[in-house]
Amino acid sequence: MYFNFQRDLAVFLQNEYGVQDLEVPVELCPPEFSGELTISCFVLAKQLKRNPMQLAQQAGEFLSSHPDILGVEVVKAFVNLSLETSALMRDCVADAAALHARTLLPAAECRKILIEFSAPNTNKPQHLGHVRNNCIGMASASILARAGHEVIRVNLVNDRGIHICKSMLAYQRFGAGCTPETAGKKGDHLVGDFYVRYDQEFRKQIEELRQKDASLREKDEDELFLQTEIGRAAQEMLLQWEQGNEQVYQLWQTMNSWVLAGFEQTYKRMGVEFEHTYLESQTYKLGRDIIMEGLQKGVFTTRPDGAVVIDFEEPSLGSKVVLRSDGTSVYITQDIGTTLLKQNDYNPDRQIWVVGDEQKYHFQVLFAILKALGYEWAEQLTHMSYGMVNLPSGRMKSREGTVVDADDLFDLLEELAGEATAQRNQELPPEELKRRAQTISMAALKFMLLKVNPKTTMLFDPQASIKFEGDTGPYVLYAYARIASMLRRAEEEGQTDKTCLDWSLLNSASEKKLALRCAMFPDALHKAADELDSSVLAAYLLDLAKDFSSFYKQCSVLNAETPQLRQTRLELSERVREIIADGLNTLTIETLESM
Repeated sequence: MYFNFQRDLAVFLQNEYGVQDLEVPVELCPPEFSGELTISCFVLAKQLKRNPMQLAQQAGEFLSSHPDILGVEVVKAFVNLSLETSALMRDCVADAAALHARTLLPAAECRKILIEFSAPNTNKPQHLGHVRNNCIGMASASILARAGHEVIRVNLVNDRGIHICKSMLAYQRFGAGCTPETAGKKGDHLVGDFYVRYDQEFRKQIEELRQKDASLREKDEDELFLQTEIGRAAQEMLLQWEQGNEQVYQLWQTMNSWVLAGFEQTYKRMGVEFEHTYLESQTYKLGRDIIMEGLQKGVFTTRPDGAVVIDFEEPSLGSKVVLRSDGTSVYITQDIGTTLLKQNDYNPDRQIWVVGDEQKYHFQVLFAILKALGYEWAEQLTHMSYGMVNLPSGRMKSREGTVVDADDLFDLLEELAGEATAQRNQELPPEELKRRAQTISMAALKFMLLKVNPKTTMLFDPQASIKFEGDTGPYVLYAYARIASMLRRAEEEGQTDKTCLDWSLLNSASEKKLALRCAMFPDALHKAADELDSSVLAAYLLDLAKDFSSFYKQCSVLNAETPQLRQTRLELSERVREIIADGLNTLTIETLESM
């Protein structure tokens, strides 16, 4: 928030203590105290290195004579303020252009940021975990861009490796030449079926091994992988792919094309877009040359068995193999090369990866290696980790086919949204009902995933997400639609007259609180961008919608006592509508003019 009295108090304290660039923080006053705003002098004390209670007294004395302040209450290190109505409205909502301008960071603080997210494997369709990744990635990119940064969204599709060969092998053995068209399935779903089919056969062979040899019963599946016939066959197929076997390569191209076409449909449904998509099959060899250069410089060493490793001074990082003893790459090798490729392609000031928190160690090692190699930009690499998303029924497992498929989830939510919408609007034509159900269902899904801090492991309840009451996307959508409907009615009935605005009339507590909440939008946006936390913006929108609901119940708008009061309340409502639309769109959520 930004108020004239903040500026004036900052200038006063800067002159008093000989400092520069002092920030005076303000927040909404707690309900148990009088006033609309509070200044915490603990924050000022850190900047000025002074006693917070003495600063509170000093600030209170200065503000008590300020023309914008009606009342001052000093409580220990806090200064609670009551604002003159016209000043409050002037600084909060009267100037829509100024409010919008404050949402953009100063040009000197804006950066070019590359954010990588999604990263699906081409052996199965995307599931609920991917949906959370996609939502976080798109929303984070959008929040950063909305704050003024230049943002490049990229995807790295994991289209090679043993997991891909498992689906290919199962298709060879059990597919009978089927295609997405003959099976009547999306390509990613069809390929995913064969990944599950492979796992079923693999588990069958594991059980047969354990039945024959009791000593194997204590060993895990990874240890027994190459002792099974189907495990050896998958490994052999991977070697054939890497050697360029024509038959294997053609099958790989065909099945990958099916999956990528399916991914594109899923992305389109979610509104997910990328400036560039990298393929692991095209990048996985890039890091080897970098490793060899680092070996010559002494960054890496060679073990007696021929493997190339890096030994970190940091105990928690330990030692890491970057090339196997046979000279082949490991996963980190590929990431070294791909990171350098992205840096060369776009020259960003910062790179961000949206990847689950189980990969925390991997990224610590990756960043440490790039720093050891001497890349200055390695200081600006960020792993934006996020927690798992579970369902009331428990955790998901891709191999066993117990995941929640993204497309199936979309269909379920759309059905639930359609039922709820039909109950509220029984006269809607089918095509309009479907359009609203699609928008509401995606808003419900995205908002439920984005309102939780990304680092938090969360429980996703489809039934709860679609409710029109509570902390949900449909609730915020409804607040927007209600305001839009009210503004349309005022226009249709000729009740709008911009010439009779009088902000001094809005002096009730609910009107002031709503205006103050509007003024908090730039701060919420900047905090969400700075902390890479969409939940900050989602929580703000929920608070704004709730404050509008309280205002709407307590203050008649269309039936206000005078034309001046009606028009000013309409203008305040319009400001709320604009901010909700801006905030939802920044979270990549569409709005509806009617619900």
